[in-house]
Amino acid sequence: MWRALYTLALSAAAPFLLLRLWWRGRRESGYRLWIGERFGSYGEEPLQRPVLWLHAVSVGEARASAALVHALATANAGYEVLVTCMTAAGRETLKELHGESVRVAWLPYDYPGAVRRFLEHFRPRVGVLVETEIWPNLLHACSAFGVQVLLANARMSEKSARRYDRWRGLTRPAVASLSAVCAQSGEDAARLRALGARRVEVSGNLKFDSAPDDAKRAEGGAWRERLGRPVLLLASTREGEEKMLLEAMPAWDERLLVLIVPRHPRRFDEVSVLVAKDGFQMSRRSRNPMPASKDRVHLGDTMGEMDFYYAASEVAIIGGSFVPRGGQNLIEACAAGVPVVLGPSMFNFAEATRLALEAGAAIQAADAAAAIREASGLLADPGKSAAMGQAGKKLCAAHRGATQKHLLLCDELLEAAAMAAVTAPTRG
Repeated sequence: MWRALYTLALSAAAPFLLLRLWWRGRRESGYRLWIGERFGSYGEEPLQRPVLWLHAVSVGEARASAALVHALATANAGYEVLVTCMTAAGRETLKELHGESVRVAWLPYDYPGAVRRFLEHFRPRVGVLVETEIWPNLLHACSAFGVQVLLANARMSEKSARRYDRWRGLTRPAVASLSAVCAQSGEDAARLRALGARRVEVSGNLKFDSAPDDAKRAEGGAWRERLGRPVLLLASTREGEEKMLLEAMPAWDERLLVLIVPRHPRRFDEVSVLVAKDGFQMSRRSRNPMPASKDRVHLGDTMGEMDFYYAASEVAIIGGSFVPRGGQNLIEACAAGVPVVLGPSMFNFAEATRLALEAGAAIQAADAAAAIREASGLLADPGKSAAMGQAGKKLCAAHRGATQKHLLLCDELLEAAAMAAVTAPTRG
């Protein structure tokens, strides 16, 4: 009954979903492409080999799962690898990361007919859903089609667990249908078990295994050396954060450059207008790769260059943490050896935040003003900054290995799926 009511509500929202795609397509044209896939219609011929499917909803999940996708493809040469996503930036990132080595498509919206058509077209043996992609109709259909599903790099904050529990009639069967779960931490594992997951293993965070782009790092280091000025990075900022952080900045010493990289590309123009209105002289990387001497702000309005931006910076303030969004990925900064300043809201990265704070790789501030004070102190103390940067690198090195743990469990599910495929009757 709960799933039927959920489907009814989703059906009523269909016109608004189409309107939202059109609206977002004004700034990101990818949202207006391959619309049929959103409803389970795939024009190309079905894949000829058995399919191993991984779903990475957006940019963060695409990057987090990159090493796992590569490992799965390498270890399973007889399989086609299909990677699905939901956002235009995520699809662009997947193409940048994997080129033509995998098939990339939209995952359809969670309508029974759409997910059935998706499964009938691709017929995956195993599905890997990254982080918290728990869709009731999709998981119900996977169970009906005999698709083994792994929830990978799974996280479940207290806030999310309470929300899932409020709708337990809908979410508990979906969670219980998962073949296995690889949780980031013991706390995540406990919450997922309480929500109905049957087999849960603690595998660590795939983000620690993300391979940096050495060329981009070298380019960023050369850029900073040529610039010859201290650089403070505001990384993956969300709505409202740029203004509060800029307003907290001290009087300009005519040297510090604030490098702002918004989380979503659709906000690049919006942030540019905001900075100009606040009276900051600025430049944009897409138009003026090297800032002028009088530029106080440089807008990082390019995709796929976080390794460049971290290498170009001396201190990073992590966005999404000064509004109730749960924070953005701090592990990239730690891996790059950049000291990290966090805001109070980091529940989406609770375990990584705890580890970074304990290792001395990060500082957590109560608000934007306190974060700017902490960052300014680090910029004035190269010794402390260097020590924090080294602590971040050591932290990441110590926590690598999640990919191999995921791979072993995926292999087990693939073996079970292959055995089932041999014995099961052909579906009509």
